[in-house]
Amino acid sequence: MATQTLKAVGFCAHYSQQGDWAFDYALKLSRELKVQLDVFHFMEDPFDPNDHSAQNLSKEAKEKLAIDRERELRMYYDSRAGDYLDVGFRLCQDNDWTELHRCLLIREFQILVLGYNGDNAYFVDKPIEEFANSFVCPVILVGPNGSDQFHLNSQANLISQQLLLPEGSFHKIDLISV
Repeated sequence: MATQTLKAVGFCAHYSQQGDWAFDYALKLSRELKVQLDVFHFMEDPFDPNDHSAQNLSKEAKEKLAIDRERELRMYYDSRAGDYLDVGFRLCQDNDWTELHRCLLIREFQILVLGYNGDNAYFVDKPIEEFANSFVCPVILVGPNGSDQFHLNSQANLISQQLLLPEGSFHKIDLISV
């Protein structure tokens, strides 16, 4: 069986317990594989379908918000990364879905790690499980009830042996018919 070459791990910032677990796993994976960890954050929270806080801001207010968000992102995750220096940060100002695809296309990451807050969680205005299953690269959801719970989309399931997951700790994401 062919294996996928992983050169970078993508992680979408989420300031929650599950987001911290997801970051810790993404960092561990990056360290062990000796690859770049790319931390993404968006002007509007992709985990909150009701966050439209940046839509009606003036250009100056958006610029100030962008500076504040990037500073917060770097301070929070830089300290969590400790001595691991192969970490990149990107504040994305475009549409979440479009921006993630753009980053994927230019090979900023080959696998995406997200915090998973539970069955009613959303990401980019979709149920998070639906997003994970429709995204074009391997996606791992971490949580919701422990740092040792992993949910893999079909692409991640195919490369599960490369993902440093303990046996029995992961499950393939199954969508419930609507």
